[in-house]
Amino acid sequence: MTLLAVAVAGRGLVDPREPVFAADDEALLRGGAAFETLRVYGGRPFLLARHLERLASSAAALALEPPDGARELVGLVTSAAPPDHVLRLYRTERLLVATAAALPSDLDELRLRGLSLASVETGAPSLLAGVKSTSYAEAFAARRGVAADDALLVTNGIVRECATANIWWRRGDVLLTPAAGPGVLPGVTRSFVLELESAVEGVFHLDDLAGADEAFTTSSIREVMPVVGVDGRPVGDGQPGPAAARLQSALRLHSSQ
Repeated sequence: MTLLAVAVAGRGLVDPREPVFAADDEALLRGGAAFETLRVYGGRPFLLARHLERLASSAAALALEPPDGARELVGLVTSAAPPDHVLRLYRTERLLVATAAALPSDLDELRLRGLSLASVETGAPSLLAGVKSTSYAEAFAARRGVAADDALLVTNGIVRECATANIWWRRGDVLLTPAAGPGVLPGVTRSFVLELESAVEGVFHLDDLAGADEAFTTSSIREVMPVVGVDGRPVGDGQPGPAAARLQSALRLHSSQ
């Protein structure tokens, strides 16, 4: 990740090369920090209010101070960064920090060919349902351990989510996605897509996904990303599908308004 700008509450903009978090901050010691990641389009953070609401909720669940002043920090870093970038907000026991970073360079390539997923059986979901914390060790370990673009987290054969994205699939004209709850983060992009198009939310087994006509993931950075294979088998015809393309176009239209 290439940092472009960093702002700290009470200090303003700081040199991106300057250390910010103390070695004894709980954010480093135990992953006890709340955070949000979102995209900035043309200098405008997309769905910022929703991300700030979830940040406040996550901070409360982790017994952290509320992220008061986050919107002001967002203004500082977005004004100091290129028009399109990745914005992150962190609330630790001591600090409120905003950063701007360059977008991944391979997003267009991935969208064109679609993602491959590999299912990874994991333990019981975290008790922190709905909380977006920096404790991503399990998800990242799952991603590193697969020969695919991303890991699909599964518990006792029940589909949860990908390492950093929600999963969706289509059977005929019906969209399906795992219901938010333990093991399934209520993604901000997920909630936005649900407003664009209705979907069946529930508990689904891996076989349900295997028989889909198409699949895709949603996340703030990758947006709506087609999935063309799971566990070495094609989804549908093995090509990016029309629902993903339609929803991606709708998301981009709203992000430009």
